[in-house]
This record gives sequence, C-alpha cells and structure tokens, in this order.
Amino acid sequence: MKRAVASLSFLLALFVIGINTAGAQDAPVGTSAEHAHTPATPSTSLVLTIEGKPTTLSITDLLAMTQKTVTVHNEHTKTDETYTGVLLGDLLAKYGLPVDKTTHRKMLRSYLIAEGVDKYWVLYSVTEVEDSEHNGSVIVATGMGGKPLGEDGQFKLIDSEDKKPQRWVRNLSALTVITVE
Repeated sequence: MKRAVASLSFLLALFVIGINTAGAQDAPVGTSAEHAHTPATPSTSLVLTIEGKPTTLSITDLLAMTQKTVTVHNEHTKTDETYTGVLLGDLLAKYGLPVDKTTHRKMLRSYLIAEGVDKYWVLYSVTEVEDSEHNGSVIVATGMGGKPLGEDGQFKLIDSEDKKPQRWVRNLSALTVITVE
C-alpha cells in the first residue's frame, strides 16, 4: 500500500511539473497558441529506457524495423496527415518489454513518459500503446507524407485514436517505461 501511495504521489508530482513546464510549448507573439510551436532543436536520437536500462536509438535503427503507416486527422491544422514509423509496442518488445502471458500483469501496471527536446512530455498507460490491447496505433513516426518529418525532428509520437494531437510529441527524444509494483 505504501508503494502505491508513493507511486501516486510521484505521478502527481510529475503532473505538477508538467503544468509548470508547459511554457515550453507557448506560441510566439502574434500566433495562435493552439497551432504554433516554439522552435526547438530537432531530435536526432531517441533514448528508450525500460527497467532503468537506457538504449539510444538512431533513425537508422527505427527504419530497419517493420514500418506501419497511419492516416490521422490533425484537429489543429484541420487536415489529414499520413505518418510512417514503428509501432511503439513493437519497439518496447524489441528492447525489453515483450507482451506475453509472463508480462501481461506488468504491462497493466506500467506507464510510459514520452518527452520531446523542448521538455514537453505526455503520459500513456502501456496498454494504450500495445496493439494487442488497444484499437488505435501509437507509432514513433519517422516520416510524414513519404518525407522526413522536417522541423518535427527525426522522431514524432503519434496516436491514431486521439481526437486532438495534444499527446503527440514532436521532436521526440525520450521514452521511459515505469512499472508500479
């Protein structure tokens, strides 16, 4: 019980920190905050941490994996966009969190923090990113419309089921899986 309370306190602290760092996404003067992005250094590598073990991945590493293409509606730009990348569940499985009978309970008790180079971050339950548990597709995109992502860096997190792109992370630089025991 003490671990659960400590874990919930930690999540609350992360939430408060997230509110205090939300300024990293503020729009430049004269533009709409809903649509504009503060210029950021493009992401060039992705650090995936599972069970405290970090692995640094390059664009080449992700391009060598099986690719998935999703078409999503971007409510901010009012357009449909087509992204290609690696299913996040496949990435987790390859680097330490495979989904099978032995990891099912762990997956249900795990969450993932996705962070961009500008320190903007979002939270997902691992069941939300695992294809066998969720109707949508969460991908680490490496391209849009058949081209590199451009100002969104080499990596961008996309969730095909989110109605708004507020949990999409451009210039994705880190994915961290945490299990609450």
